[in-house]
Amino acid sequence: MVSETLKINKNGELLYITFPKIAELGITNHAFSTRLGGVSEGFLSSMNMSFNRGEKAENVRKNYEILCNAVGIKTENLVFTKQTHTDNVIVVTEKDRGTGFLKPSFEDIDGLVTNCKNVALVTQFADCTPLLFCDPEKKVIGSCHSGWRGTVKKIGLKTVELMKNTFGCNPQDIVAAIGPNIGSCCYEVDEPLFEAFSNANFDTEKIFTKKENGKYMLDLSLANKQVLLEAGISEKNIDITDICTCCNSTEMFSHRAHGVNRGNMCAIIELK
Repeated sequence: MVSETLKINKNGELLYITFPKIAELGITNHAFSTRLGGVSEGFLSSMNMSFNRGEKAENVRKNYEILCNAVGIKTENLVFTKQTHTDNVIVVTEKDRGTGFLKPSFEDIDGLVTNCKNVALVTQFADCTPLLFCDPEKKVIGSCHSGWRGTVKKIGLKTVELMKNTFGCNPQDIVAAIGPNIGSCCYEVDEPLFEAFSNANFDTEKIFTKKENGKYMLDLSLANKQVLLEAGISEKNIDITDICTCCNSTEMFSHRAHGVNRGNMCAIIELK
């Protein structure tokens, strides 16, 4: 696995990704996990980051300890949600630390925003698009899970709007990252999905390539870039992945490559 746009980090057996534009700000700890460097076994090997894939909870907690120790995050600061492909985004604070890790998770939430230090936002993936946000002026961060449904619903735009409406963020100040997802090389979709994006006013000529069989190849990264630009984020402030989770299924969990017998990866970001 190689990248010209993201940073691939190795710490012993642990392999994880960071986003250069967010890292340059110097005000967050953040990471996107791979499937390498944990204690999971079998088809979950070796770094499953989800409690709902049939694995022992203590193994998942150990995987989080490994990743968090590498990037300077305390596991008691983690905040999880039960993601259900919604466009629901909420603000969390210090009182929410440990949600989903040490106490019950939020339900039907796919995005999190905070202005509190040491509140680590966690989102989970296995082909869907990770979106991370950091406003260095207002000291606000966000994270959301954007599969094709979330992308059509423009959850990235709604995350920026929540940051703006709650904390006064200027979208031009926000630095964003589009993390590893299933690439246009591997993501074949059908006509109804094309129509869903068209009806949501995406520039379909840029994000879809039509095939001879009547189906399409969809570029979720470019679709989400359109969403972030619509939200007012400057193109120069966006890191965009060049890593396909399906092509790199040895290092990444991919629903398209592995089916249901797979784990999940995670994105974590917190203000220092």
